[in-house]
Amino acid sequence: MGKKSTKENKNIYQTSREEAGLTREKASELMEFVSADRIEKIESEKSAPHPEEILAMADAYKKPVLCNYYCSKGCPIGKEYVPEIQVKDLAQITLEMLASLNSVDKEKNRLIEITSDGIITEDEYEDFAMIQDKLEKISVTADALQLWVREKIAEGNIDQKKLDSYKK
Repeated sequence: MGKKSTKENKNIYQTSREEAGLTREKASELMEFVSADRIEKIESEKSAPHPEEILAMADAYKKPVLCNYYCSKGCPIGKEYVPEIQVKDLAQITLEMLASLNSVDKEKNRLIEITSDGIITEDEYEDFAMIQDKLEKISVTADALQLWVREKIAEGNIDQKKLDSYKK
């Protein structure tokens, strides 16, 4: 049995493993190609994790949020292009999505006016920026819903095969 960590400032990888009730050794067995020593280096931040290790951790720990965290915080490209998604409950995600959709619905005609000629003029920039911000909020909320679904699949609360059968 592995010793219990007393480290105060644990990173997300360590807290996720511990929440899953796994020792480094047991986590290593589940991930097959990631050694317990490598897990320790990632958790102590002596080494940065590789994308394939994050995928293995997300699967072994049943924490899909690790993938978004890595992409938004650890990957140089992701830091620029991937927003960090907060884990929220379904009701909150739904309300945020409806609020965002309602907000953009009011602006759709203005968006058509601005973009119909393919040029954004000086007097259109402010409105365009505001609409772009609202569209970004919809995108982030949609990503939050996808993350919620992945979490529920990982927890065994949503049947992936059944869900996929309805998507086709």
